[in-house]
Amino acid sequence: MTRVFNFSAGPATLPEEVLRQAAGEMLDWHGSGQSVMEMSHRGEEFIEIADAAEADLRTLLAIPDNYKVLFLQGGASLQFEMMPMNLMGDTAEVAPTADYIHTGDWAKKAIKAARGLGGVHIAASGEDRSFTYIPPQRTWRLSNDAAYVHYTANETIGGVEFGWVPDVGDVPLVSDMSSQILSRPLDVSRFGLIYAGAQKNIGPAGLTIVIVREDLVGHARPGTPSMLDYAIHANSGSMYNTPPTYAIYIAGLVFRRLLKTGGIAAAEQRNKAKAALLYDYLDGSDFYTNPVEPADRSRMNVSFRLADPALDAEFLAGATKRDLVQLKGHRSVGGMRASLYNAMTLEGVQALVDYLAEFEAMRG
Repeated sequence: MTRVFNFSAGPATLPEEVLRQAAGEMLDWHGSGQSVMEMSHRGEEFIEIADAAEADLRTLLAIPDNYKVLFLQGGASLQFEMMPMNLMGDTAEVAPTADYIHTGDWAKKAIKAARGLGGVHIAASGEDRSFTYIPPQRTWRLSNDAAYVHYTANETIGGVEFGWVPDVGDVPLVSDMSSQILSRPLDVSRFGLIYAGAQKNIGPAGLTIVIVREDLVGHARPGTPSMLDYAIHANSGSMYNTPPTYAIYIAGLVFRRLLKTGGIAAAEQRNKAKAALLYDYLDGSDFYTNPVEPADRSRMNVSFRLADPALDAEFLAGATKRDLVQLKGHRSVGGMRASLYNAMTLEGVQALVDYLAEFEAMRG
C-alpha cells in the first residue's frame, strides 16, 4: 500500500502512527472484546477514553482549571449560532451586540449567523484588499458595550492567519480556531471562548471542541434549545446525548502523540519549517503567485495560482500521478491550495516543491 500526500483542507490527513494504532485496536480495545465504535458512551471503558482525551488536551494547551472543555457535534458552523445564543445575554429586554473582525469567507459566515441573533458590529475588515491581509489592531473600531469580540484565527480559503492574539481588555475574546488550534502555542487564559472543528488538526470530522471560561456558561438566552445550551453540556460532562465517540477516541490518540513528540512548541517548529519551504519556493518563482501579505500568510493553508489558469487541470492531473492529492483551491476562489496541518510531513511538502519546480520547468 502506498499512502498519498493529502493536502486537503479538511477532512485532513491524520498521523499514520495514529491510524495504525486505531487499526490495531479496531476489533478489541485494550482487551475489552469490543471496538470503541460499539461502546456505550456511559460505560466505564469509554469514560476512560474521554477523560484521558480531555486531560491530554488540557496538558497540551495548559488550559486553566476555570475553563470547561466540551466535546460537541455540528462543526464550527453550529458554533456560529450556538456561541451567540450563549454569550449575547440572557434577557430578552436587552438588545445585545457583538464585535466581529471580517477576514474572509469563514468570518463572513459567522457574521451572517450572528446577525440573526443580535446586533453585529464589524470592527475591522480586510475586504478592501480582497481579504489578503489581517487588519492591524490599531485600525479596529471596537464597540463600548460588546458582549464579545470574535475573530477567525485562520481563513482556510484565503490563506490568511492571525500570528498574534488581539487585546480587547475585559471583553470576552472569542475565536474560531478550527484550522489553527494545536499548531502553535496558545495562552487560553486570554480568551473567553475557543471553538474548533476537529477535522484539521485534531481528528475526524464530526467532533467539535469548545473551550469556554466557566463564568460565561449558564447565560443562554431564553428559549435556547437544550442541545444548544453550553450549561447543559458542561453539567453533563459532554454526555447529555451520545457524543461522537469514535472521533473523541481518535482525537485522544492525536493528543497523546503530540505529547510524545514534543508538544505544541515542537509542532510549531515543524509547521514553520514546512511553511517556509513552500513559501520560499513560491516567492522565488515567476510562474506561481501568492497574494497574501507576507506577515499574515497562513502556515496551515497556502493558496497559490499558476501564471496561466488554463494549465490548472494539467497541473492537478500531474500532481495526482505523483501521489500529491487535494491541491485544488476552494471552488469560490479557484487556483491551488496546499494545507499543511500538523500531520502533513516535511517529506510531503518537499515532494510538492519538487513537483512545482518540475512543472514550472515544463510549462513555465
